[in-house]
Amino acid sequence: MNPAGKYKQFRGVELDHRQWPSNSITRAPIWCSVDLRDGNQALATPMTVDQKLEFFKVLVQCGFKEIEIGFPAASPTDFAFTRKLIEGKLIPDDVTIQVLVQAREDLIKGTVLALEGARNVIIHMYNSTSPAQRRIVFGLEKPDIVRLAVDGTCLVKKYARKLVGTNVRFEYSPESFSATEVDFALEVCEAVMCAWQPTLEHKIILNLPDTVQVATPNVYADQIEWFCRNTTWRRCAIISLHSHNDRGTGVAGTELGLLAGADRVEGTLFGNGERTGNLDIVTVALNLYTQGIDPELDLSDIPGLVQAYEQRTGMQVPSRHPYAGGLVFTAFSGSHQDAIRKGLQAQEAAKAQANGQVVPWDVPYLTINPKDIGRTYETVIRANGQSGKGGFAYLLDQVGIHLPKDLEREFGAVAKKAIDAAGREFSAADIRDLFWKEYILRDEPYKFVAFNGFQKQGEFCCNPMVWFGKEEPGLFGKGNGPVSAFVHALQTRMDIHLIDQSQQSLGNDENAYALAYVKLKLSSGKICWGAGIDVNIDLASAKAIISALNRGQS
Repeated sequence: MNPAGKYKQFRGVELDHRQWPSNSITRAPIWCSVDLRDGNQALATPMTVDQKLEFFKVLVQCGFKEIEIGFPAASPTDFAFTRKLIEGKLIPDDVTIQVLVQAREDLIKGTVLALEGARNVIIHMYNSTSPAQRRIVFGLEKPDIVRLAVDGTCLVKKYARKLVGTNVRFEYSPESFSATEVDFALEVCEAVMCAWQPTLEHKIILNLPDTVQVATPNVYADQIEWFCRNTTWRRCAIISLHSHNDRGTGVAGTELGLLAGADRVEGTLFGNGERTGNLDIVTVALNLYTQGIDPELDLSDIPGLVQAYEQRTGMQVPSRHPYAGGLVFTAFSGSHQDAIRKGLQAQEAAKAQANGQVVPWDVPYLTINPKDIGRTYETVIRANGQSGKGGFAYLLDQVGIHLPKDLEREFGAVAKKAIDAAGREFSAADIRDLFWKEYILRDEPYKFVAFNGFQKQGEFCCNPMVWFGKEEPGLFGKGNGPVSAFVHALQTRMDIHLIDQSQQSLGNDENAYALAYVKLKLSSGKICWGAGIDVNIDLASAKAIISALNRGQS
């Protein structure tokens, strides 16, 4: 199992005084979606023309201005899709379609034929440059690779003249750039630029792909910075990144590549692509968003975007996928739940005091406000056997029940025991039902029937009707208010003490109920909470006292 004899460590770039570790990303790159080409070719069942059209519309709605739509010279479906977009005038004026082609004359000629009538296009030509590709796949030496790239560029330039009225831009990719000797990759690209003759007004796109990840992302950043430093055409070139995810570092490689000087990023929604996938543009864009940078893409409805993506590709976004997964804004851990709940409360309090000013987002465990991307707080905290009192209280908050702090602790133990016994996750509705059963519906051995209160000589009196099992003793009490009188009436038969009481409204209209909470100390010394509900606050409090008595017997 020793890998030393089988695998070689990739040698990085000799780069003195590298600058990228000290740089910051301050603006969004140019985005190019390759979902309809790179993503599509990785599907077990590639999309039909109609499916690609639906996906194209989704990408336009997201705000992509450059969209690679396919490989029209090599795929009849891609050719038909390209023609449908152009002939149907389905491409917005501010959107540029991009097509891929190899450095072969027949394919370049067919590509240009597919693009007739388009307003804005990028012809993206590539050829492989790495030692393994040169030796194993093509059997070519370095001069042959350079000649292939230059000849292909000249052919694109020649045939592109036939696209009258079309704004044609050129993109060149030394495929497998990250596995190519940087000096040779530069040699090829310099030769291509000499052939194309880009200008400040009409720049070439040099796409430097991490086609197959062979090293840590800092090495890719070094390669990009080295290239940007050494190319003589830097001001006339847009440096583009195209990261795959073989080592699971596509996002990191792209972000470091941007730090190293790149201007543009190619990728797909949620990282669909060959092998372990392409760069996930959604993740990089929202990473920028959480740093206060406008990503210049509309990602405000992530659930809708996930649905559109899954329907058209047959792929699934994993539950733990950054930002988009079904569970990424869900906390089961009790300590996490408590911190999130307190953070959300602090956020709301800060907003209330801000007089309309923007309040920076600062909630533990949540790097982004879920509402910003179309998610809801109802899924942020969910209850299972790992949850704690803060999480249970948060879920009750969602259904309008706001427990006193001490009651949170008591109910937390009740909920945890019930969830452990059930062996499943509890929803907010489940937690509410559990609270109702444990506190509101407790009517044995004591049962509240009637209050019968009245004023007499400046004091409040009551003759409550309460069943003690099968007995209904005559009770009488008086005090400075209804609750005090009710407690004094019960004290004629038992030793109890009211320690705490509070109330809340359940509902926001004229039909709202009063929800009362009381904390009692029983003759045994046991402390119990109770809860009661009624349209009358005094009756709700009386029911809460009976609830506490009944819970004290269990």
